[in-house]
Amino acid sequence: MMIQKIETALVVLQPLEFQIEDESHMHSRGKESHFKVVVVSQAFDGVRKVQRHQKVYAALGDLMQQLHALALHTFSPDEWQAEQAIPDSPHCRGASLADKT
Repeated sequence: MMIQKIETALVVLQPLEFQIEDESHMHSRGKESHFKVVVVSQAFDGVRKVQRHQKVYAALGDLMQQLHALALHTFSPDEWQAEQAIPDSPHCRGASLADKT
């Protein structure tokens, strides 16, 4: 299952908090294609958002090619302590090959 593959790959970031949600049901791409991931890690201390995402992408490696969409919410421990809020994901607005017009 893709959720377990993502979890295993992100262990390298030593997450203090980790949440993953399969949001594929909100989209037309099929099963296990859209995910929301929350990662709280000390690896993100003093690191800008773009660099945090790059760390996640690097940890996921070849799995990235198997995903259509990945909503990332990355926090340092201090940010998570202050925020602990995860925005809702929007419904997919793009068309897929499965959509007929």
